[in-house]
Amino acid sequence: MRIAFTAPMKPLDDPVPSGDRTMGRLIVRGLEQAGHDVRIASRFRSWRASGGLDEQRAVERLARAEAEAIARQWQTEGYRPDLFLTYHLYHKAPDWIGPALADRFVLPYAVIEASRAPKRRAGEWEHGFAAADAALHRADMVAALHRADRECLAAVVPEARLAVFPPFLDERPFVDAPRIQPPADTPPRLLAVGMMREGAKMASYRLLAKALARLDDRPFSLTIAGDGPCRSEAEALFAGHGARFTGALAPEEMPALYATHDILVWPAIREAFGFVFLEAQATGLAIVGGDTFGVPDVVAEGVSGLLAPEGDIDAFAATLARMMNTPGLSARMGTAARAHILSRHGMAAGAGRLDAFVAHALRNHAARATASPR
Repeated sequence: MRIAFTAPMKPLDDPVPSGDRTMGRLIVRGLEQAGHDVRIASRFRSWRASGGLDEQRAVERLARAEAEAIARQWQTEGYRPDLFLTYHLYHKAPDWIGPALADRFVLPYAVIEASRAPKRRAGEWEHGFAAADAALHRADMVAALHRADRECLAAVVPEARLAVFPPFLDERPFVDAPRIQPPADTPPRLLAVGMMREGAKMASYRLLAKALARLDDRPFSLTIAGDGPCRSEAEALFAGHGARFTGALAPEEMPALYATHDILVWPAIREAFGFVFLEAQATGLAIVGGDTFGVPDVVAEGVSGLLAPEGDIDAFAATLARMMNTPGLSARMGTAARAHILSRHGMAAGAGRLDAFVAHALRNHAARATASPR
């Protein structure tokens, strides 16, 4: 099947690494692994940091001009996809291109990773919110990456056109990384991974530092991987814990880093789901994380890890203490974590879900066309 693809939140070749860029690339790879022919229809980025009617209308004009240029190119080439697929849609990153081309060429239209914040219905994001809602109404199939987003989308997307699409990764580099087992009396080896920038990431670091301060009577080692404009503050937060800071590592260096640790610790403040949870589990680490948004969808509570309520310092400290104080628990959960990823969140599972999602979108499109021909 020929699939035209766009990512209005962030193009797949954007130079700034992020979980969003990683997930978009994985979706394209998964579709190709399932046998589909994927074409990047546009690199247009509709995302803006600030709203306002004038700004949003200007973005819409640019997007519609881009859609017109793509349409002319397709007509010149004689190209017509079987489906238009958009990755990551919300009020700050509306999609005007996909719906316009889907209407013009009478195509099925689908969205993977959509979210909706009703409080943005009015105010500076009103125009973008309305545009995102219009795309959701047009879509033949919509997928949220976790159940919290699905609940918000259910107000505007019918049950038959709405799904939860659990994230996935290419697990091979992590599964293949040889685990380094220390001597039996080695204290638990903790690892935190996250960018060091203001907002949710630093909020997670601050909570982690406060939780660890409650565990000073327990021996452990701590490694922190990441970098960013707030690195000096992050280093100061953990000065009393003897933390080792690695800085930002290249993707190919991460499997080896995970493999020398026992427990991934990350409070996950406002985290959509967190690729680090997938990567760490694939390598065989147990998880102590925050029970945030999509984290429970990727970490099997009580099986591959333990989750504490988001933002609760005492609960996070107690959860980590339980993991460290229970003999053999982190090892058992690490083994279960790898099996969990292989069965539900590996590349093969992701490709299979993508193939089923695409087929569902085509069926819905045909049914809607029969019920109300365009």
